[in-house]
Amino acid sequence: MSTKSNQRWTVCDGRSLMTVLVLVLAVWVGGCTTHKYRRLRGEGQRAMLQQMYWPARHFFVECDRLRPRQVENLHDLGNCCVLLARERFERQEHAAAMREADAAIDYYSQALEIHPGHQPSLQGKNNALELKGQFDEALAHAEWAAEFVGPSAKQYLFLASEREERGDADGALLAYRQAIAVEPGSAEAHIGFAKFLLKHRREREAVYHLQAAYRLDPLNEWVVDQLAARSALPPLRHRKTSGS
Repeated sequence: MSTKSNQRWTVCDGRSLMTVLVLVLAVWVGGCTTHKYRRLRGEGQRAMLQQMYWPARHFFVECDRLRPRQVENLHDLGNCCVLLARERFERQEHAAAMREADAAIDYYSQALEIHPGHQPSLQGKNNALELKGQFDEALAHAEWAAEFVGPSAKQYLFLASEREERGDADGALLAYRQAIAVEPGSAEAHIGFAKFLLKHRREREAVYHLQAAYRLDPLNEWVVDQLAARSALPPLRHRKTSGS
């Protein structure tokens, strides 16, 4: 083989080796980043459990720097800001509290841009809006979620609770019925509706939905207690087995 050919092969081998080294380095850095991200997420969650919200936010901010636009992390950042806002309000630091609430709304909004149906972020954003006293905006947000993000039982239950808090019993009733219509197999929807009906002394309808919830989730202690107190526990339907 000629000298030129040898030189050409040497250059090609050098480039190939460099490419391999770059790929190996990228994989190693990526692995390190993932490990660090998980470690920081764990530290942040532990700090939250200990009610140390400032350190927790620092950990979650570092996570966002390492891996931006992660829905769960943005949601946790929003939660930190809401909890810090509440602490500020308790200390009469209203301007600082409002800044924290605004930051929470921003983090929840980022999470919802990525995952519009993320229920914890939808509820978190509403909590932050209510914390700022923006009750009309909170209700509008819940109605938007039920119309455009859903339809799902969770969205209608969310809307029902918002309307109920504001004294709109008819609107809440409609939303509870929509939750059942969308997901008749949701024990949570039947339980939510039953609680609403019991508050409004509509006992017969409440028992009907309690029994529906019991058939769907017979281990729910609250449902069992409510039905037992009314001597209204229904028989469970057993599935037929192949041997029967």
